[in-house]
Amino acid sequence: MSNGSDPSCRFREGTVRIPSGCAIAAVVSEKGDYLPPGRIVSMLAVMRERSNGLGGGFAAYGIYGYDGFVLHAMCDDMVALRRLKSYLKPRFKVVSDEPLPTRPSPRVRNAPVLARFFGNPATGPDPEQAVASMTMEVNSTVPGAFIFSSGRDMGVFKASAFPEDVAEFFRLEEYTARIWTGHGRFPTNSPGWWGGAHPFALLDWSVVHNGELSSYGTNRRFVENSGYRVSLLTDTEVIVYVFDYLVRVKGMTLEKAAAVVAPPFWREIDAMGDGGREYARVRSVYGGALLNGPFSIVLANGDGVLALADRLALRPLVVGREGHLVYVASEEAAIAAVAGAGCGVSFPAGGEPVVVSTGKGRRDHAPERAAARSQASGGSR
Repeated sequence: MSNGSDPSCRFREGTVRIPSGCAIAAVVSEKGDYLPPGRIVSMLAVMRERSNGLGGGFAAYGIYGYDGFVLHAMCDDMVALRRLKSYLKPRFKVVSDEPLPTRPSPRVRNAPVLARFFGNPATGPDPEQAVASMTMEVNSTVPGAFIFSSGRDMGVFKASAFPEDVAEFFRLEEYTARIWTGHGRFPTNSPGWWGGAHPFALLDWSVVHNGELSSYGTNRRFVENSGYRVSLLTDTEVIVYVFDYLVRVKGMTLEKAAAVVAPPFWREIDAMGDGGREYARVRSVYGGALLNGPFSIVLANGDGVLALADRLALRPLVVGREGHLVYVASEEAAIAAVAGAGCGVSFPAGGEPVVVSTGKGRRDHAPERAAARSQASGGSR
């Protein structure tokens, strides 16, 4: 340990903090209580060093009390907004539309035209598929317009700014939600623009992500072959589509979908014996959905969240529990800042899914996988 007087010790392991970029956070009430945004904003403020002001955002569930779909859109200018309205007119029965409420902020600059639309698809037997297809078509074909939130009774709020400034800009204090997720972005190989901020969303799904997928090309081909349009050129976009396909389209549980994107290693599957057959099957059938590279994510929908890190846990993930409140963060300090002294924390192993449901209680990890992991590693974990 360096004492500061010996230059040769200055950069030894443990003497330099590498924040590893991007902050993810979530607050969930297992009882379905509605919470103000104070906790999620404070958690991200504690992790401010992980972002650089080029992206921040939040997803909030249960904020509208409206059964239909709510589209949040950003447009380059009023011309693009008119193009979007013209596109929606024959496809989406708009009950009401209005500017997305904001307040001026000197720390949030270059704001696009922001609008929201309440309504339902005008045609088609499957309203979710209709909205999903419409959202991806807008984002890839309507110049200057981008739908960044398209779920029921939920909304995404994001901008090219620090997360606490995003919260102030979008007047988040006016909302309460059963689930809050949030993100502070440190862009690595993509531009820091409003649409590139997290969360990324499709229908009720939203994802906040810390990391980088080396499997992006494979994952992109997988979702495009499954009918999705990839247009935003970031790895997080494909994560949303992978989970939408596996859970909504294929009907998997979140735990099984987690086993597809971060499957057990083959030695662990072998150690499960007959219990490993299903893991082997989904790993073989859905190999294109396997997410490689360092990542930790929080995936949310209206029922709860899934917290998951890559199989080697190369990105940090901490889970805290205080009564019926469950916290997820990149750093324990973020949880300590908002929870009481009695809050217990855990550090999920790589590839170990943590599923938290609102109103249904926490569903902890797949036990057979944990046992196999221990056996495959000689019980050293």
